[in-house]
Parts: sequence; structure tokens; C-alpha cells
Amino acid sequence: MSEILERYGASLMNAFGPPKLALVRGEGAHVWDDQGREYVDLLGGIAVNTLGHGHPAVVEALGTQVRTLGHVSNFFTSPQQVELAERLVALMTPADVEARVFFSNSGAEANEAALKLTRLTGRSHVVAMQDAFHGRTMGSLALTSKAAYREPFEPLPGDVTWVPFGDAEALAAAVTDATAAVVIEPLQGEAGVNEASSAYLAAARETTERHGALLWFDEVQSGMGRTGHWLASHASGVVPDLVTLAKGLGGGMPIGATIGLGRAATLFQPGNHGTTFGGNPLSCAVALAVLDTLERDGLLARAAQVGERLRSALAQDPRVTEVRGQGVLVGLTLAQEKAPAVVAAAQDAGWIINATGPDRVRLAPPLVLTDADVEAFVAAWPGLLDAAGVEPAAGTAP
Repeated sequence: MSEILERYGASLMNAFGPPKLALVRGEGAHVWDDQGREYVDLLGGIAVNTLGHGHPAVVEALGTQVRTLGHVSNFFTSPQQVELAERLVALMTPADVEARVFFSNSGAEANEAALKLTRLTGRSHVVAMQDAFHGRTMGSLALTSKAAYREPFEPLPGDVTWVPFGDAEALAAAVTDATAAVVIEPLQGEAGVNEASSAYLAAARETTERHGALLWFDEVQSGMGRTGHWLASHASGVVPDLVTLAKGLGGGMPIGATIGLGRAATLFQPGNHGTTFGGNPLSCAVALAVLDTLERDGLLARAAQVGERLRSALAQDPRVTEVRGQGVLVGLTLAQEKAPAVVAAAQDAGWIINATGPDRVRLAPPLVLTDADVEAFVAAWPGLLDAAGVEPAAGTAP
């Protein structure tokens, strides 16, 4: 074990378990550990490192901004904060709908802000999805379905009803005139990349409008071009009342955004919510550089292309029983519950991926992943399954 990994347990709280690696350097989609070993990062900091590691645009924006103006608090604003809000409104929302942004530091905080905002409707009931993950703060945790995450911290805020993901009838039955909001991840990342159909999102829009409830899309993991669209929900044409963003927005810098559309744009009033670091010039400058680079380099189209190649190629192995996702957010279901073993075999072979369940593997690489890395992983995939002892499902030809 490396010295850093040995020191970790003596100084950090055991909230995550022992780290798998001590990483010290990154370039593009590649990272190196403290022993000098190289890995291809197909997890991207869990969909955070949109432009990979050490991207010149991020480095330049961060260096320029920190030399100019670092932090001012929200008694004041900065050109970077205002420009980023304007850009997000223009890219993420229809031109004929009023929209405004609240900046925070993370996805959990973006969702926390959205949850507080829904209370300003005068209602408190929220309908969330089974297998949902919205964060670990007390409010966002209250919306997260996994009992093992929630139960140690109960009682939690809110009156929450969970319904099966994708079941429009169950959703319609759960929403009432007392419902403040329905929250949906168009792609459930932590559940293994479960996809909401366009028809389901449209049904959710109809149900919420009928009862006067807000429709909230959590795009923390699926937004920022990862699916080939600025938002995963854009492909459906459904316009929500709330959108939450984070992860890929900052390209590695901590930033979250809660976007309110229509009546939700003006629910927050002075004193309703706050943040010390949210919308700081550093994070906003980097987020603007990320947006500029995504547009200039055509990386949304690139995400769609790379994702299609990964899904079609990896699905050819009979030991993969299902492939899900859009763009470079990819979920793979294995014929046996050996996903952790596949992750371990991948790390041994120089690939970073992760397991979201006993039989589910997730890929969320940087949008700058090269063709050479894609083809190398496709070639390595059968060997990783071999090393993990994954076999075809019964009755499937090898």
C-alpha cells in the first residue's frame, strides 16, 4: 500500500471507506497514481470532469480569475456570475420562458435550494422516484430513495412519496392538489443509468400542470452536454419548472445551479436562501470556459458519437444483458452479480469505471475521450469480464 493510502485512515473520517487509489496527476482522460501507474479515467470524477484533467481552457480561466478577483461574497456580484447565469438561461431554457438562476456549490446544494423553493408554493408534499439519488444533505437525502442512506438520519424533512420510475399511472395517482413538486432524474445515474422515456416526462408534465405542482428535473449528472444535449430532458421537448445542475458545469471546480422557469423563477425573495461561496468568480469563470469549449469544439455531438460507439460495441458481448444511457453516460447490466469484480479487474488493467449495483457498471468519461481510448477499452472489455469470472446468462450462446 502507498504511503498516502496508509496516512488516509489516520487523518480522515471513514465516510467513504478506504480509497482505491491515491491519484496525483491527470491529463485529458488519463490519470496517474502516486506509484506512477497510468489509468484511463472512464468515470470522470463521476460525470464531473467534462473536459478531462488539466484542460488548457480550465487552467487559463482559473489562473486568470484568481489573479484578478477570487471571492467577494453575495453582498456583491461579479461579471462572471451574471454572464454565467445569462448563458445557462439561454442554453437550458426556452427563449419565451422567464428563467432565473441560484448558484451554489454542489448538486446536493442545488437540490436543497430547489426543495426549499418548492415550499414557497405553500405546499410541502413531494413525489420522487424509486431508485432516485439527489444528494446527502438532509433535504436532498429526504428525496433519495435508498433506505440505507436515509434511515440512520431520520426523521428527515418533508412529506415524500416514492413511485416506480417510469410508471405514469403510479405518478398520476400519487400527485394531488397538495403536491408541491415532482422530482425526476431524466437519467438515474446512481441507479445504473435508468432512462425516463419522453412519453413519461410528458405525462409528468401533464400531471403536474393538472394539479398546480412544479415539475423538477434533476440534471446534476445528466446535464452539461453529457447526453449529446445540454440537458437529457431536451430530447423530450418537455419544459420543467425547475432544473438542477452541478458536476460537469464546473469541469472540476465546485459549482451548482438551480434554475427556476416561469413562476418558479421568482419564488425566492431576499432572505429566503443564501450561500457563502455559491456563484463565486472563480467557479463561474471556469464554468464559462467549460461552456465555451463545449460549444467551440462540438463536444455535444462528440458525446453522442462516443456514447453510441461504446454502447453498441460493449453490448456485443453476451455477458452484457442490457445497455442503457445517452451520450457518454452509459449503464451496463451483467449476466451475473459481479460488477465489483469487473471494476477491480478494470483497475488492475488500467481502467477506472465503477459499479452502481451488484450487476451494474457505469461509465461517465470526459467528453474529450479520444477514439484511441474508446477502441482500446472496447478491445479490453471481454478480457475484463473474463478476469472477473462473468459468464453468459443461461441459455445464451457464448
